[in-house]
Amino acid sequence: MITSMSQRRKITVEVPETLLRRAQRQSRGGVTATVRQGLELLAASDVYKRIRNLRGKVHLAYDVEDLRRDRR
Repeated sequence: MITSMSQRRKITVEVPETLLRRAQRQSRGGVTATVRQGLELLAASDVYKRIRNLRGKVHLAYDVEDLRRDRR
């Protein structure tokens, strides 16, 4: 997600060094990229929760052959 500078805030955050290292290993990025990715995941967690709540409530019916024909 790309935003203009007017839509950004610069922050100072103190985090345990071991937590930051573990997060950076997972994100494979620098400090800024790791923090941004973590914030994106946290912000999306509500959407994930709503999707999980749909489990077993949405029934899809499809014909595999129809899907294959549609690809052609």
